[in-house]
Amino acid sequence: MREFIYYSSKARTSGNFNEEDLRKAGRMDIVCNVIISVFFLSHKLREDIRLHLLFMGQPNPPMHLIFESDKNIPISKKDVAGLIKRMLYKCKPGKTMVFPGCFIEKKSFQHLLQELEADGKKILILDRKGEDIRKIENNELKNAVFVIGDEEGLPKKETKRYRGKVSIGRETYFASQVVTIINNELDRRNDEID
Repeated sequence: MREFIYYSSKARTSGNFNEEDLRKAGRMDIVCNVIISVFFLSHKLREDIRLHLLFMGQPNPPMHLIFESDKNIPISKKDVAGLIKRMLYKCKPGKTMVFPGCFIEKKSFQHLLQELEADGKKILILDRKGEDIRKIENNELKNAVFVIGDEEGLPKKETKRYRGKVSIGRETYFASQVVTIINNELDRRNDEID
């Protein structure tokens, strides 16, 4: 299973935002673009993908949203913001399944990373100074979780202990473009990694 984390320092942590102006919801527009890039191919949804979204904006951080590819997942490009809004409204204590393949809970970034690592996942932090993804051996990409930050970056306190830094090149890309590049690289190696 391909796994991504997108960390947003500003994304709103309640459902009371205007879907017509997602920039004012802590750059929820970027979050929607990341979701679309993670899950959508031309004319179909990707299979075997998990996306973790970490929202740290006001008024109720941290919020951890999980999307897992599932034939019943209610994602459409048009309705991504509405889906997030409904998930945020339905957050209760503990992990809540809001829709098939869509879960929400209060969980810190640090706790999520530790939990994934304890499950045998390799944490790979996206960093321009990291190792070029094209030079990383296929076996190193098995059980990887790719961690992508927003325009503010990732919190150094939580990520400094992870040595796995990976780069997609010298340029700085939008988060949704980073996901597309990683997906493309893994698609090209698909048979060798699975």
